Amino acid sequence: MSWKGFFEGIQSIAETLLLDPLDGLRSFELSSWWGANIMSWIFIAIGFVAFFYWMKQLAIFNANGEEDRSQTSHSFLGKS
Repeated sequence: MSWKGFFEGIQSIAETLLLDPLDGLRSFELSSWWGANIMSWIFIAIGFVAFFYWMKQLAIFNANGEEDRSQTSHSFLGKS
């Protein structure tokens, strides 16, 4: 087995199996822009949910007084 055949096999799997659904979404763009960009919208929604969850958790820690907000909480922050 040659290395060239190995890498061509990886290329074949990636093109035919992994990227085929994305090619379908790309061709769907001509009829529906929103439908073609559904993956982007899903990732944006996940990002917003994660951001708001993170902010909520920070507010909870801040309200409980568990957050050390002094400048010397890390040794490199207090140095001049």
